[in-house]
Amino acid sequence: MSKLFVIGMGPGDLDLVTPKALSALKASSDMVAYGYYLDLLGEICDGKQHHDLPLGEEIGRARLALNLAASGKTTALISSGDIGIYAMATLVFELLDQQLQGNESHPEWLNVDIEVVPGISAMQAGASRVGAMLGHDFCTISLSDLLTPWETIDKRIHAAGEGDFVVSFYNPVSRKRDWQLNHARDVLLQYRPASTPVMIGRQLTRPEEDITFTTLGELDARQVDMFTMVSVGNSESRHIVNSSKHWIYTPRGYSKKL
Repeated sequence: MSKLFVIGMGPGDLDLVTPKALSALKASSDMVAYGYYLDLLGEICDGKQHHDLPLGEEIGRARLALNLAASGKTTALISSGDIGIYAMATLVFELLDQQLQGNESHPEWLNVDIEVVPGISAMQAGASRVGAMLGHDFCTISLSDLLTPWETIDKRIHAAGEGDFVVSFYNPVSRKRDWQLNHARDVLLQYRPASTPVMIGRQLTRPEEDITFTTLGELDARQVDMFTMVSVGNSESRHIVNSSKHWIYTPRGYSKKL
């Protein structure tokens, strides 16, 4: 049976690529990914056939990976972070679902042995950089309305605010989409204090990494770009300073026992 590894490579630091992901990458002959991810993996990709499709060609990447695997090549479809979180794994299974419904003409896909290999997500990497931001209930919301109606996204922001979740915003801005983050800030300000701590993490764990500590009231989309994730604490999250070291943590309730 042909093999397709669907791999999360982590946020970028090679030390955060899991042993299972490394094993799957080594076992693969063909690698399908956005080229920047292959660059980050560096020597791990040496001797492999590279299939680099640009941003915006996600469906093409998933199709190509399934076709390569179905042809007998052990294939790795790679995304940064965890490939099951806002990434390529869902497309693979959506294409399989379409085939099972008779909407595709690739019965050979159904014989592919698919193994999803999880990776460390950007929200986990960001939380670790600042301490323990995800110490209590949290959620993620993508602010991109390319595939999801804005009305749905807005409803989820309100729900996260009402539920007092720590919120990690993926895809907070783009070149053509610069107002959604400030709107999300204004919504959350209806439910939690302006002093709520916020982490802005750019290029997390990569050589260009930059971490900014701010507050919900001071958060501005101009501080953020396409390579950034924004995490907003809940009403109990704390920003503490020990000498020159800054931390954000979200209490879980142990204060009742301390």
